Amino acid sequence: MSILVDENTRLLVQGITGKEGQFHTRQCVEYGTTVVAGVTPGKGGQHMDSIPVFNTVEQARRETDANVSMIFVPPAFAADAIMESVFAGIEVVVAITEGIPVLDMMKVYHVVKAGSSHLIGPNCPGIISPGKCKVGIMPGPIHREGIVGVVSRSGTLTYEVVDQLTKNGVGQSTCLGIGGDPVIGTNFIDALKLFEADPDTRGIVMVGEIGGSAEEDAAEFIVREVSKPVIGFVAGLTAPPGRRMGHAGAIISGSSGTAQAKIEAMEKAGITVVRNLGELGKTAAEVFSV
Repeated sequence: MSILVDENTRLLVQGITGKEGQFHTRQCVEYGTTVVAGVTPGKGGQHMDSIPVFNTVEQARRETDANVSMIFVPPAFAADAIMESVFAGIEVVVAITEGIPVLDMMKVYHVVKAGSSHLIGPNCPGIISPGKCKVGIMPGPIHREGIVGVVSRSGTLTYEVVDQLTKNGVGQSTCLGIGGDPVIGTNFIDALKLFEADPDTRGIVMVGEIGGSAEEDAAEFIVREVSKPVIGFVAGLTAPPGRRMGHAGAIISGSSGTAQAKIEAMEKAGITVVRNLGELGKTAAEVFSV
């Protein structure tokens, strides 16, 4: 099995007629994802390749039974695009767009929490269930179908981790990048709940970074609710306080949000923490007995 997306996914792409939308839609199709519709206001009735384009998500969902959306809408309009999918009843909304204003995302956050949709992102690489479905911008060939779930705040580190897992014979059930913005949809705990409930996910890799308390909160949740082995990695061990490193949420304030504090919380929770990223694949093969 997998979480959130699989061979039954029917994908709708918002912003499908833009350069990025077209490119990554074609990559998803090539991977084997069923893309049933695109949405670009004012371009309804057109086609991108053989994919019909609609003016609204509601119309596209009604006519194609789309159940997942992927968003390549510019930052100024992306929050509205997310909420349009939520209001239309799309089950999983994957917001790739980077640079959405925090105040806009605060509105989105409350809309998502009041509805039944799962939001992944924004500012994320998306989600992939290897061998079944890809909804995002990650390189498909590095993934291998298997038993380990991967959840990460960093897109680039996700690729590195997955590549190491695959090269060490550790396949993945589902990999998702949750994004590193201050306000996101799906967080570590949300992903951990889904992986814990998935009978075919037998282990979890959690990739964190400096800033905030998401990793510490996840560690506490793992102690209480997760029965499967977890490997953790935290990027930014040498980052200086007060300097943002990469993501908008990756900033240390005083003694809060440091990599060391997160590592200590993980180890206290019984998580196998890898301090050298280059050793993660080998460690995973040992921990998950592959």
